[in-house]
Parts: sequence; structure tokens; C-alpha cells
Amino acid sequence: MRTLIVLRHAKAAQVPGLADRERPLTERGERDAQRVGAELRALGHRPDVVLCSPALRTRRTAELAFPDQEISFERDIYEAYADELLALIRLQDPEARTMVLCGHNPGVHELALGLSGGEFGFRPGSFAVIRTDSAWVDLWPGAGNLVTHWDPKQA
Repeated sequence: MRTLIVLRHAKAAQVPGLADRERPLTERGERDAQRVGAELRALGHRPDVVLCSPALRTRRTAELAFPDQEISFERDIYEAYADELLALIRLQDPEARTMVLCGHNPGVHELALGLSGGEFGFRPGSFAVIRTDSAWVDLWPGAGNLVTHWDPKQA
């Protein structure tokens, strides 16, 4: 059994003139990112692998949520479609049991929906915990089951 945690970055600021990749988290985003980590720890999830987009808002989300974890910043996550994210997941260590992918909409939302077949929104700071019997290399749409979905506005 493997667990994939698909995480959308927390709420980011809209700063005129600032490059999209450099958008920081808002104060609420900082708090929500810490809550993500606390919620996942309370659910008993400790990732073996954390994959993250190099954009500032995703980096900061992952650092606050997983302060004691090594984070792998993958440029291919930024602006990726769901099929591109799935291809990246398939390349990961087959021994890893729990993986986090921290990225951006619409890719992360479409990935979570495609793997789990669920229906849920994916606001900033939301995550979906998906379990699968498949090896990472064999993961395909529909191969997972949604364990839980968390939205900071509904928590």
C-alpha cells in the first residue's frame, strides 16, 4: 500500500510587477501551511519523499508543512498538467511508501481527481490523501482511493 498526498500551495499574495514564481504566501497562507503539516501528522502521515515546485509559494508551503523533511524541488512541477505530474511520480523511488507532491492548480487538482475519482474542490492549502495498491511506476488514473480531503477554509 502506498500513500500519495497531493498538496496545493497555500494562499499566495498578488503583487503587481512581481514574477509569478516569486509570489510569497500571505499571512493566512503561512498559517495554513503550518496547519497542513499539523493535520497530516495528526493523521499519522510522515512522507518519505516530498516533491515540490520551485516557485516561492510552493517552497514556503512545503517548508512550513514539513520542517524536518528533505524537500526535492522539481522545476517540472511548475505549470505542469496532471499527466506530467503523474509521469514524475512514476519515476520516484519504488521503496517510498508515502509521497507528497506540492504544486499548483489546475494540475494538482486534476491529478487528485483523476487518481481517486473523487469530486472535491482544491482551494489554496488543500490536500488530498490518496492510497493505492499500485507501485509508483504502475500508477494510472483511477488507481487510487481518496482517504481524506482537507480544505483550510472548512477545517
